[in-house]
Amino acid sequence: MAKVEKAAGILSDPRNQKEEIQALQDTIYVIGGKWKLPIINSLCNGNKRFREIERSIPGITTRMLSRELKDMEANKLVKRTVIPDSPVLVEYTVTDYCQSFSDIILEMIKWGKQHRKKMKIR
Repeated sequence: MAKVEKAAGILSDPRNQKEEIQALQDTIYVIGGKWKLPIINSLCNGNKRFREIERSIPGITTRMLSRELKDMEANKLVKRTVIPDSPVLVEYTVTDYCQSFSDIILEMIKWGKQHRKKMKIR
């Protein structure tokens, strides 16, 4: 699908800047910040337990990971499952709703790699 056709399916005619800005702000609110995308990436790479996720993301604190997972669960990006075992196990997985965001994440990774090359950042 051409970019113009794709944009036409998303943007209103005539363009409604207020609606577009609100949609961008909503997206940034839900997935913005330093940690949410790395957490999603960690979960998509197979890390399910809290400590696995924490170890896979350099620099994140236990408190911040806990806060972000709760926020992501409230926004239906992450599912928290308690397994009644001894000891109790808690696992996190991305939801289908979060999976709907995967193409955007892949494009962001692609763009970031291209940008790094363009800026010659190591």
